[in-house]
Amino acid sequence: MGASQLGRVRWWRWRRNPLRRRSDIVEAWLLLASWLVALAGGLFAGLAAAAAMKESAERQRAERREVTAVLVEDAEDRLPERAPSGYRVWATVRWTAPEGSTHTDEARVPSGTPAGHTVTVWADRNGKIAAEPLTHEETRWHAISGGALTASGAGGAVLAVGWVARQGLERHRMTRWAAEWERMNTQKGGKTDSP
Repeated sequence: MGASQLGRVRWWRWRRNPLRRRSDIVEAWLLLASWLVALAGGLFAGLAAAAAMKESAERQRAERREVTAVLVEDAEDRLPERAPSGYRVWATVRWTAPEGSTHTDEARVPSGTPAGHTVTVWADRNGKIAAEPLTHEETRWHAISGGALTASGAGGAVLAVGWVARQGLERHRMTRWAAEWERMNTQKGGKTDSP
């Protein structure tokens, strides 16, 4: 009978049969539990990561504001060979905060901008130059991708732990099987030696 004609016995670990061992039942429950925990845990971890990323982006939008600054020095006009359009370089800028204090810091400005030119930069609540906050659309995509990566990572970690536990069960099963073969062979007066 060819291998293609043999039927595959599904769910054999869950069915009663005389060849089923206790380790088979433990392995079946371990496999089921690891998949359930991987799916549920991955889902909850992904949702939590997405919510945290969304909250962080909203907090940045609330804390950062656009300010008009004046360039203190000329921005470099040397562009890299393959610079994209809108390439920005670091230059010193000065601006006045709403409470009247003057701040000076380095910011990314368009390449080749002359000193004295006004540019728009973003500042945080402490008056430090900050990156432009994410838009609502960017926030949504960051939350989706971060949540998906976190969910797959958490689920994969659980499945990896389950796989390691199953390998331990397999080693235990093989050790017991070898001991049983040895016991049966010595009862018959023979000895099994590896060649």
